[in-house]
Amino acid sequence: MELIIFGVVVVVILAVIGNNIRIVPQANAFVIERLGKYHITWDAGLHVKIPIIDKVIKKVSLKEQVLDFPPQPVITKDNVTMQIDSVVFAKVFNPKLYTYGVENPISGLQNLAATNLRSIIGEMELDQTLTSREYVNNKMQVVLDEATDAWGIKVTRVEIKNIKPPREIEETMTKQMKAEREKRQTLLEAQAHKEAVVSRAEGDKQAKILAAEAERDAQIALAQGKARSIELVYEAEAEGIRKLNNSSPSNKVLQLKSLEALKNVSDGRATKIFMPTNLSDLVTNVGVLGEAIGIGDATPIDTSEKPKKVKEYDPCMSKETGKGGVDAYETTARINAQVEEAAQDTI
Repeated sequence: MELIIFGVVVVVILAVIGNNIRIVPQANAFVIERLGKYHITWDAGLHVKIPIIDKVIKKVSLKEQVLDFPPQPVITKDNVTMQIDSVVFAKVFNPKLYTYGVENPISGLQNLAATNLRSIIGEMELDQTLTSREYVNNKMQVVLDEATDAWGIKVTRVEIKNIKPPREIEETMTKQMKAEREKRQTLLEAQAHKEAVVSRAEGDKQAKILAAEAERDAQIALAQGKARSIELVYEAEAEGIRKLNNSSPSNKVLQLKSLEALKNVSDGRATKIFMPTNLSDLVTNVGVLGEAIGIGDATPIDTSEKPKKVKEYDPCMSKETGKGGVDAYETTARINAQVEEAAQDTI
C-alpha cells in the first residue's frame, strides 16, 4: 500500500514538473505573467515556470509575416473610384508591446493600411496613381512603420498588388493605348520612308558623281592618247624630212617624192596625172590646157563624197543600246573629228 502511494506521489510530481518545463522554439517568444502581471519574455530555449504563479499569456512568432489585405475602394483626386489591394510585410520586434499594445494587432494594421492608402491616393490623379506605385509603396511603408512602433511591429515593406479602375476607364485607357501605338507605328513608317528616300537620293548622287568622274577620266585619257599619237606622227615625219635633207637627195629622188605627193593628192580618184618634168613640160602644158577648155580626151572629175573608213567594232565605244556608253562614244567621235581637222590644217 505504501508503495502504491509513493508511486502515485512520484507520478504527480513528475507531471507537475513536466507541465512547468517549457521549450521555446527558434524564432518564437513566450510572454509570461506572474500573478496576472507581466513578468518576462522567454526567448528560444529551455525554461521553467512556477506552477500556479507563472502563466504563459501569449506565444508570439518573430518571423516576418506576409499580410495580404483585401481590395480597398479608394477615390483619386480627379474623382475616379477604383479598387486597390496591398501586401504588407511585417514582423514582431517586441513581444511585450505586441501583446499589450493593441487588442488585435493584425486587424489594427489592416485598417491603418487602408486609411493611409486612401489618404495617399486621394492626393493623386488617376494617371499619376497608375505610374507612381513606387512612391505609394515607400510612403505607406514609412507611415505604417512609424504608427506600429507602439505595437511592437516593424513594417519592412509595402507593395501595391493590384490597381483596378472602373470598366469605363479601362476601355478608355485601352483605346488611348491603341491610338498611341498606331501613332508610333505611323511615325516609324514615315521615318523609315524618309530614310529610304534620302538613302536612295544619296546613292543616285554618288552614282552620278562617279559616272561623271569616269567620263572625265575617259575624255582625258582619250585626249592624251590622241595628242601623243599626233605628236609621234609629226615627230616621225620631221625625222624623215631631216634625214632626207641630211642625205642630200638628187633630183631623181625629189621627182619620185613629187610623184608620191601627186598620188596622195589624187587620192586614187584622178583619171589623169600630169607630171611636171623637164622632158615633158610642153606635153604637160598642152594637156593641162586641153583639160581646162574641155577638148581632147577630157575626163570628168569625180566629185562624189570620199568613202569613209569603217572602224572596227569596240564594245566600249559603241552607241548601240546595251553595247557601251553613249557619252564615251560621243566624246571619242568629237576628239577624232578635232584630230582630223587639225591634221587637215597642217597639210
